[in-house]
Amino acid sequence: MLSAAWQYACGRQPRPQEQAMIKRSPTHSPITLYGFGPGFGLPEVSPYVMKTEIQLKLAGLAYVKDLSGFDAAPKGKLPYIRDAEAVVADSTFIRAHLERRYDLDLDAGLCTTERSIAWMVERMLEDHLAWTSGYFRWLVPENFAKGPAHFFDDAPEEIRPHLLVQVQEEVRGTYYAQGVARHTPAEIAELGARSLKSLAMLLGDKPYVMGERPSSVDAITLGILAGILAPFFDTPLRRAAEGFDNLRDYVDRLMAQFYPEHAWAPVARPAAARRPHFAITPLVRVLSA
Repeated sequence: MLSAAWQYACGRQPRPQEQAMIKRSPTHSPITLYGFGPGFGLPEVSPYVMKTEIQLKLAGLAYVKDLSGFDAAPKGKLPYIRDAEAVVADSTFIRAHLERRYDLDLDAGLCTTERSIAWMVERMLEDHLAWTSGYFRWLVPENFAKGPAHFFDDAPEEIRPHLLVQVQEEVRGTYYAQGVARHTPAEIAELGARSLKSLAMLLGDKPYVMGERPSSVDAITLGILAGILAPFFDTPLRRAAEGFDNLRDYVDRLMAQFYPEHAWAPVARPAAARRPHFAITPLVRVLSA
């Protein structure tokens, strides 16, 4: 239903399914993707590395994954890629590089309005929902102890306790500067739940965020939702996301599509699981205004 509304706003008639328009690249040496690797029940612990990896798969580009590149990361974070002589950091700039270099369009088939919506969804996920999710992973003591603390298992035992305290202090400072850690945990959960509900309403009964086939925004959507719904961490956001049938089904379906080799267990269905009610008219009015 929502897909039909977007096509209305774009000035075209709904179609059963538009043909794929992503151009496959010529034969090339594999791109090296630098990531963290599997953990927490996920094929990759970073949603941003997952974003780039999925976009490489969408583009049909050959790549190899290297888990030893963090110390050389140009911007002090992952992912980054090495593509022949080019080294490109940050998932958003990596996508731009791939589209320019290989004459790709990961949003092929989307009109200007749909591209704008996809960008806004990506920004909501990366600049809001990811921060609320990260708070419960890094700054809740039980979750930190069972998860991120193990990133430092190779540190000398005599300094490890002090190092972990220092890391949490630095992370808390970062989250406070961003703004999310200025709120109470209940308020942070409320903010994250609102973004999850908005995403569930936007997804509706479509197989992908923007319609009948995947586009660039599905990469970060899967990365962040899988991180929230993986049962490794007990968080209020996981419980909120489990309450939407379409979000759970979306993650299960896309994990099977993009990571068939990963042993992803279907997300548990809570007793109160629900599908959101979709109001088509207000969306059409907004998009066609």
